[in-house]
Amino acid sequence: MPQPDSKPAFSLAFSRILRPLLVAIAAVFFVLHFPHLNADFPNNSPWVDWSKYTDEGWYGDAAIRQVLFGHWYFKGDFNPAVALPTWPALELIAFRLFGVSAAVARAFTLCIFFVTLAASWFLLEEHTRARTDRSGLPLAAAFALLLLCTSPFLYVFERMAILEPLLVCLTLLAMLAASRLRSFPPSTKPSEDRFEPDRYAVRTVTTTGTSHGRGPVSLLRRQRFASVLWSTALGLLLPAMVLTKTTAVFLVPAIAYLVYARAGYRLRPALRLAVPPAVLAFVLYVAYYGLFVRRYLEDYRYLFSANAYTGIELERFDRVILHTVADGIWMGGILYPLFFVVLALLLFWKPRLFTNPLVPALLLWTAGYFLFLAYHNNLQPRYYLVVAVPITLLVALGLDSFREAQGARATMIGGSVVGAALLAVVVPDALQTLDYVRHPTYTFRSAAEGIAQIVRADKDHSNLILSISGSDITLMTGLPSIDDDFGTLELPDRVKAYRPGWYAAWNELDDDKMDALTPIYHPMRVASFPAMDDSDRNLLILYRLDPAGASIPLKHTRPLTPKPLRTKLGQQPTTQQLEH
Repeated sequence: MPQPDSKPAFSLAFSRILRPLLVAIAAVFFVLHFPHLNADFPNNSPWVDWSKYTDEGWYGDAAIRQVLFGHWYFKGDFNPAVALPTWPALELIAFRLFGVSAAVARAFTLCIFFVTLAASWFLLEEHTRARTDRSGLPLAAAFALLLLCTSPFLYVFERMAILEPLLVCLTLLAMLAASRLRSFPPSTKPSEDRFEPDRYAVRTVTTTGTSHGRGPVSLLRRQRFASVLWSTALGLLLPAMVLTKTTAVFLVPAIAYLVYARAGYRLRPALRLAVPPAVLAFVLYVAYYGLFVRRYLEDYRYLFSANAYTGIELERFDRVILHTVADGIWMGGILYPLFFVVLALLLFWKPRLFTNPLVPALLLWTAGYFLFLAYHNNLQPRYYLVVAVPITLLVALGLDSFREAQGARATMIGGSVVGAALLAVVVPDALQTLDYVRHPTYTFRSAAEGIAQIVRADKDHSNLILSISGSDITLMTGLPSIDDDFGTLELPDRVKAYRPGWYAAWNELDDDKMDALTPIYHPMRVASFPAMDDSDRNLLILYRLDPAGASIPLKHTRPLTPKPLRTKLGQQPTTQQLEH
């Protein structure tokens, strides 16, 4: 009588131990994202990205201003929330609950990152759950969590209160919703979705029995109700994505492919699944535009005109494509090349993996956003965050597929190769992430606090600051600010309208800024603060804006005071209290 093979049992037991171990390590590194939330973007990093000076304040400005000053809209200034309201609307909830600060904004972003991790786990489990075979339990989800949480690239950018983390999260949730859709022809009986043992494509298995004492009609109703919920969720998520960042339109094909796969790769059933959420998304977006945007149409158009240039027209096409692909190395010196190895394996060694609908969907996500990067040709590292997550998921799928392809030899051949590849990525990434955790810097934070101390001590000037980094300073200190670069009003007109009392410039006072200020003010340099490590922006200089002529009163406008600091008549401190 043949003896049972002990290797499959060993593989199953080993994977049952390895999965929670990898998840536990990932959880530790996720928790390490939370210390030092007020710290600067790490100095001497490979990523020179100007968003670390501006974007956290810019794109949360509406929420910051609403809580601090009682109104979200500064006419003539930069108001991106008109076109991109999702992120400031969510931030407003956090600020209402916990107050306005950079730490609150970044902690909220990390909560978004947690949802991203959970969505990644469920999405991968959804598309690999049938493979409990001789190679053990599927490990793709555990691999993905470990790679995502130890990545220094994600550590840096997922801690920033910018738009990209939320866009990634909403895209994954939309893909998860698309994976749960279900079509019900008129003659449909109760069904249960399963994965075929040897394929990743979804099929529908019809059953006519009862389930735990409930009849088939009750089961069918529950299935229909669940399908309506997922369809509604998808219809809500699609406009939320576009209203988070308009480049989300490049990610829609990935979601559409999952809908098509969910319908069994048939056009008519796919349309039945796609039309309801598409109609809901369209109606919501049109309603938002018609009821809200038309009141601020100038600001809405300005956001697009400010980014209207097409950089691909300024260089040779091949050079743009080369730079776009080559700069992907920012995502990881080993992870990114490993992605191309996995891609080659998918194409030439195991094309059967393409029957897993998640693989083409992730490739469409990656290719779609690379297309935007090449078109825009403004290759900032933060943009690559949107493709770092699908690339990581593809690498995790590829590694686990190679492991399980070895069959009974998985513990010897596949396990060794996959383990070596995983360690080659995780170990250097984890060490770099730990270095960032252990060595935080606070130069920008200190500069903002130094500016706030000087401004608040001066009672003869408006406390309104003019600066390209003004929104970040507002987020960190509560001082009001307007932008010196972007806005629907020209800078000279904006200066005349708002009459700021201070100007904060990086490294020098540019000629165009000087031309806008000198008709009204005489800028007087009062302080400078070393901050960050960028050679173009490493010294934050504070200028006091003194009047250029005696005809202009020294105190131009009533200072904008944060709402929590406002007092009513009779609540002002006495002279004795102030002296005390």
